Amino acid sequence: MTRIANVGVGGKNPVRIMGILNTSPESFYKKSINTTKIQIKNSVKEMENDGADFIDVGGMSTAPYLSTLISEETESKRILEAVKIIQDVSNIPISVDTCRAKPARDALEYGVEIINDISGLKYDQEMKDVISNFSPSLILCAFDSKTVTGDTISVTKKLLKESLRIAKKSHVSSEKIVLDPSIGFFRKEGKGPFFTKIKSNWIKRDLTVIQNLNAIKENHPILISVSNKSFLGEILKKDPSDRLFGSIAAEAISVINGADIIRTHNIKATKDAITIASNLKK
Repeated sequence: MTRIANVGVGGKNPVRIMGILNTSPESFYKKSINTTKIQIKNSVKEMENDGADFIDVGGMSTAPYLSTLISEETESKRILEAVKIIQDVSNIPISVDTCRAKPARDALEYGVEIINDISGLKYDQEMKDVISNFSPSLILCAFDSKTVTGDTISVTKKLLKESLRIAKKSHVSSEKIVLDPSIGFFRKEGKGPFFTKIKSNWIKRDLTVIQNLNAIKENHPILISVSNKSFLGEILKKDPSDRLFGSIAAEAISVINGADIIRTHNIKATKDAITIASNLKK
């Protein structure tokens, strides 16, 4: 059975919720940004009360259409400040959203239990050593630094298997790993290094993945992060601040199609939606 920070996920466990805490002012969804101590404290307590099982702390936006690369020192500083505040007010398991070795190492030294790497351990070559030394729970996302072509599901599975091999070489038990097929990170073009280039329609790619989660997951639980993302904006023609209902619909359908963890900005609404969706699963 898979356990992330000692919380059972997948199988007969309920669908888990991961709340998003952004400490980066550059983030695309401005309502999720928390930079002051009181903002972070209040957000954490609210997320926990609303039903979050984990909190995912990000110190740098990786939205592929934004130029948001910052120094590792700044990213680490933002993350650690948030981690300390969370640990003061809650025992909720903390995930850190980073693909760089220094922020990951700093967070793990401070007791963080989960690393959420949007590059699937492929961006920073030193990340393998950090993972090997600390053996945290991992969320591995589908990623390639080169352009990929071919069948959407086959390509996604191939990229995730590559990351699983890296994790295995870093001595992380497969029972501590969740896979993320990377909704929003496969694009025709982008401004930063944190996306996988494709020549096909990226909106269709994301929709195809959501429709076929059970085909992707194989022996690992799946985390889906669709909250307020750009494919919803393209379909609905709405800004990030007005994508709540679209997000909830996509999250509910993801659960019906096999998602085991939903990473979201909207804990309370998501909790209700996945409770209903879980009861509707065949």
